[in-house]
Amino acid sequence: MKNILVSGGAGFIGSSLVAILLHKGYNVTVVDNLSSGKIENLDSFFSSDRFDFIQMDLLEIEGLSKIIERCDVIFHLAASADVRIGHVNTEIDYLNNIVATRNILECMRRSNKCKKIIFTSSSVVYGDASVIPTPEYYGPLKPISLYGGSKLACEALISGYVSIFGLTGIIFRVANVVGPSSNHGVIVDFVRKLGASDGKFLNIFGDGTQNKSYLYIDDLIEALLIGMGDLTSSLEIFNVGSEDQINVNSIARIICHEFGLEKVNFRYLTEWEDGRGWPGDVKNMLLSVDKLKKHGWKINYSSAESVSLTIKKVTEYNNKTIPRRS
Repeated sequence: MKNILVSGGAGFIGSSLVAILLHKGYNVTVVDNLSSGKIENLDSFFSSDRFDFIQMDLLEIEGLSKIIERCDVIFHLAASADVRIGHVNTEIDYLNNIVATRNILECMRRSNKCKKIIFTSSSVVYGDASVIPTPEYYGPLKPISLYGGSKLACEALISGYVSIFGLTGIIFRVANVVGPSSNHGVIVDFVRKLGASDGKFLNIFGDGTQNKSYLYIDDLIEALLIGMGDLTSSLEIFNVGSEDQINVNSIARIICHEFGLEKVNFRYLTEWEDGRGWPGDVKNMLLSVDKLKKHGWKINYSSAESVSLTIKKVTEYNNKTIPRRS
C-alpha cells in the first residue's frame, strides 16, 4: 500500500485527487498552507484512518523533509495559481512555485524511499505557441507570464534532479481545469460579476475572442493517475486538455443562458490591441494530447461540455444572488 503525499491537497484539484486516492485504498497525507485551499474541501476525509492533514508552508524545508521521508510518491500540486498576480507582485510565483518545488526535490534527494514526483505544470509554459494543437516537443518555450516562467523553471529543476540524483519525474502540462468546486477562473468570475450587477451587465477582460481548451476535473484526475504507473522513462512530459476550444464570449453566453438572462450588456475591458485580457494572457491555446492517449487516457467531456457541467454545479451555490429574467 503506497503512502502518497499531495501538496496543495486542500485546493480544488488537490482535494478531488485525494478523494480518488483514498477510494483506491492509498494512504494519503496532505500538506497545505491554506493560503488558497480550504479546509472544508477535506472535511469528508478526516474520518478515514488512511488520511492525514498537515498545515505547513512548503518553504519550511526541515519540517517538510520529515513528512516526505514517510512517503513513496509525491503529487506536487501546490502553487500560486493566479497567472495575473505576477504583474503586480513578482515574488509570489518565485517563492510559491520555484522555491517550493526546489525544497520538495531537495527533500526527495535526501530521502531513502521517496523518489517519484508527479508535477502539475501548465499549458502557459508554451506562451503564444505558433503550432496549434501544441505537442510536447514544441519549442523553444517562451512563457509570457511570470507564472508560466516559474512553471517552466520547476520543470527544469525536476529534469535536473532526475538526471543527477536518480529521481523519477512525471510532468503534466495542464489546460484550464474546471469543475464543481472551482474557486477561481473565468466561470466563477463571471457568475460573481453577474450577481454583483443583478444580471444587467458583465465586464469581460479582453475582446472575448480568447480561445482556449477547458478540461473537466474528472478527466484531469484520470490523467494524473497514469503518472502512478510504470512508464518507460524516468522523466516524462504529458499535455492534458480537451481536444477542442471555446472562446470567452461563448462561455459568457452559456452562463447567461443558464440563468435565463437574455439581455445582459457585455462590457469589454480591452487594454491590448490584440484583444488579450491581461498581461501574460495566452489568447489562443489548444494542446495535442496524442501522447497521453497512447497510455490509455481518454477524454469524456469537450470544452463546452466541461463549461456547461461546471456552471450547473457552481451556480447551485450562487443562483440566489442572480435574478432570473427573460
